[in-house]
Amino acid sequence: MKVHDTTILVTGGGGFIGSALVRALVERGDRVRVLGRRRYPYLPPAVEQVRGDIADPAVVHQALAGVETVFHVAARAGVWGPRQDFFRTNVQGTANVIRGCLARGVASLVHTSSPSVVFSGRDLEGVDEAQPYARPSLCHYTTSKIIAEQLVLQANGPHLRTCAIRPHLVWGPGDPHLVVRLIERARAGRLRIVGSGRNRVDITYIDNAVAAHLLAADNLRGEGTAAGHAFFIGQEKPVSLWPWINTLLRGCGLEPVRRSIPYPLARMAGAACELAWFLAASRREPPMTRFVAAQLARSHWFSHARAERLLGYQPRVGLDEGMERLLASLTLRR
Repeated sequence: MKVHDTTILVTGGGGFIGSALVRALVERGDRVRVLGRRRYPYLPPAVEQVRGDIADPAVVHQALAGVETVFHVAARAGVWGPRQDFFRTNVQGTANVIRGCLARGVASLVHTSSPSVVFSGRDLEGVDEAQPYARPSLCHYTTSKIIAEQLVLQANGPHLRTCAIRPHLVWGPGDPHLVVRLIERARAGRLRIVGSGRNRVDITYIDNAVAAHLLAADNLRGEGTAAGHAFFIGQEKPVSLWPWINTLLRGCGLEPVRRSIPYPLARMAGAACELAWFLAASRREPPMTRFVAAQLARSHWFSHARAERLLGYQPRVGLDEGMERLLASLTLRR
């Protein structure tokens, strides 16, 4: 039995968060459409797939026909690449979604943002959504996501309810980003503790990130107290980053990381790499950037009080259970 008779659109529905969200929507009986660059054979057969570029207004307008709610998950991620590539997808694409929602009479829009919008390289410990946007921004991704989130929240009004979810470092089975990169670097002997190794960070198990999106959409369709707000999302508590990474590596049969590099040295190396890669016009990601150095060395964890109060958010999968599920999935893939 369907929960809603109208269609829900998920942009970027073939990605890690997007595909998990699509599966959850289908499981609860929603009619789902996905907008993405390719066809995704691993999505449930009932999902309607629209192929196209989110930076194309005509494609977006077509995909929004008959849609009640949009989960805007699509984004260009990464710490390196031409500015125009990030802005084309993250800014222009988001503007297209907003304009399309207003033109098509869509009721609600949940945007997948990132806590990086407030991270400028300094420690962030327990801050809430009053934390200002990052100044300076350390990479094009962050800059573009700041503008995208601002566009979404400014669009909130009587004709379109909007909010932004900021899940931090999403992980779990099927993660092609955080976990894969950590394991690859460890196997290649290229992973180093940056700084003291005592920094704490928020992480978000994939099921918890999906649950927060669903809670936000249900709120926007109902009482609407989430409208116009951004929400930090994470686990029940922050983790000590490097012990958590070493637990993951041990679970994969790899040696824990013991060698370290001082943060100032890593930051200088990142700045030097950025300059060299810029002069070479290289699209390949450098081995270190200022943003990566700061993410690995600094604390960045956040208050989830607003999400708890307005969305009723609580992590459904705890840290220990999440790690067990992740390691079991990695064992099956070997």
